[in-house]
Amino acid sequence: MSKLSKILAACFALAMVLVSTTAFAQDGAAAAGATSTALKLGSLGAGLIIIGASLGIGRIGGSAVESMARQPETAGQVQTAMIIAAALIEGATFFALIVCML
Repeated sequence: MSKLSKILAACFALAMVLVSTTAFAQDGAAAAGATSTALKLGSLGAGLIIIGASLGIGRIGGSAVESMARQPETAGQVQTAMIIAAALIEGATFFALIVCML
């Protein structure tokens, strides 16, 4: 397993432990716990989204710098493509955060 898949598996296992609640005979007081669970899930989702976006943008930046070092004459085109790709990732990240918070 790669390092990223190990991290994601650990995050998923942690989420399952934190979010697990018993759903046997709940009364009206348990409805407040549902809001707390939703808040935990939203926060966990937001954290995973930010981690994924930062890893993606980091890979884009690293690859762009590496390609600029190999072919300096294409630095302008690579930099433009890198900025556009990073902006698209940021847009998808903001959309996912909004969905996660709702």
